[in-house]
Amino acid sequence: MTSALRVKTEYEAIIGLETHCQLSTNTKIFSNSSTEFGADPNTNIDPVCMGLPGVLPVLNEKVLEYAVKAGLALNCEIAKYSKFDRKQYFYPDLPKNYQISQYDLPIAEHGWLEIELIDKDGNPKRKRIGITRLHMEEDAGKLVHAGSERLSGSTYSLVDYNRAGIPLVEIVSEPDLRSGQEAAEYAEELRRIVRYLGVSDGNMQEGSLRCDVNISVRPVGQKEFGVKVEIKNMNSFNAIQRAIEHEIERQIAAIEAGEKIVQETRLWEEGSQRTVSMRKKEGSSDYRYFPEPDLSPIEVSEKQLENWLSQIPELPAQKRYRYENELGLSAYDARVLTEETSVAKYFETVIERGASAKAAANWITQDIAAYLNKNKVSITDIGLTPTNLADLITRIESGKIGNAIAKEKLPDLLKGVSPEEAFAGSELISDPAILESIIDEVIAANPKELEKFRKGNTNLKGFFVGQVLKKTNKRAEPKLTNQLIEKKLNG
Repeated sequence: MTSALRVKTEYEAIIGLETHCQLSTNTKIFSNSSTEFGADPNTNIDPVCMGLPGVLPVLNEKVLEYAVKAGLALNCEIAKYSKFDRKQYFYPDLPKNYQISQYDLPIAEHGWLEIELIDKDGNPKRKRIGITRLHMEEDAGKLVHAGSERLSGSTYSLVDYNRAGIPLVEIVSEPDLRSGQEAAEYAEELRRIVRYLGVSDGNMQEGSLRCDVNISVRPVGQKEFGVKVEIKNMNSFNAIQRAIEHEIERQIAAIEAGEKIVQETRLWEEGSQRTVSMRKKEGSSDYRYFPEPDLSPIEVSEKQLENWLSQIPELPAQKRYRYENELGLSAYDARVLTEETSVAKYFETVIERGASAKAAANWITQDIAAYLNKNKVSITDIGLTPTNLADLITRIESGKIGNAIAKEKLPDLLKGVSPEEAFAGSELISDPAILESIIDEVIAANPKELEKFRKGNTNLKGFFVGQVLKKTNKRAEPKLTNQLIEKKLNG
């Protein structure tokens, strides 16, 4: 009698992100202290953000505006009535021993964000991710452990309260993500949106965008969620993806070994490429929320809402769709061009000046992008204006200059040299009589190569083309030159 074969269990991950996004206001959420990054420790502070007795917070209206705009861009329902709450917990970098946040009546709920993944064939795959809520809150301060960022191994800690009171919005996704790649793309799209809106710089290295991942695994087909684990301390989109992939493997291995997954907070260790336990996870009841008594409820009027809605720009997903469907660009080109608002604006100005969209996309995503990456500069820093790039493209498409000459002169153009100056004396030679004369000279100077060609080595045609280009300093019109050489060699 044969024993039954054991079927290997397949698992799926259930992933949601909690993203803290620092708003780009000049002053803090409830006081007038500066939000400048990099100031000397404990210089951007005041009695309100330090929680001194007798002080009262006042909501920064720009914070409300930015939060509502972010909610609108994420297709959320904006609350007509919301309020602030006190979230109680003790930590050395929280001066008041409570954080002013929003709990049961947030400013925005029930939205969505569409992510786009490009497959190996360059085709976009789109998926809608639900947004549970978006709420406003203040940031805590920052602990520096013996001159480092880590508590482990330190002998003392210093506290910097500059960040206390910095305005944040926390954006909580639905558990709709299923892989590290999807989660990383979600976070990237979120950053694109807040940057397009101008409500945040989204700089992860400076802590302007911080993502906590909630992740569990379950057998495929099971309706109930597994035990949720939170992962912190990820400072890049790549780290988000790697941390999730590692945690999925860890949880599956633990379940297969008969171990119990516990609800906890884990840290991502970049050096060892693993997650490590930090603390058991608190529930909302542990924070003892209650309405903030020093701040009145918030009411957003229809007039305010209409005004802020009118200021929402075309967002990256809308641009990508338009670039692909109206301008005929590939999904890859559309994605690269819309990554930064400055690049999209540059591209659109180039085509407004008369250049074709595909040619403009090629120059920006290839040669210009290579220069930007190599020199670590922005497209706003280069000397090649959109008008001059359009001029360059028009010269190529009209047959005045060749692509080789254009690429040769690009470094000068990027430094601010005008096309008129850069291409002086570089016009293509397209007179058949002149080209025939030059070709005759080249053939006469290379009799051995001519003989080999006529004996069947047709690859030598490229040799003769190269010699003509060299003799004309790349000014020979390519198509006509090839035709004439073909005729001469076979004549």
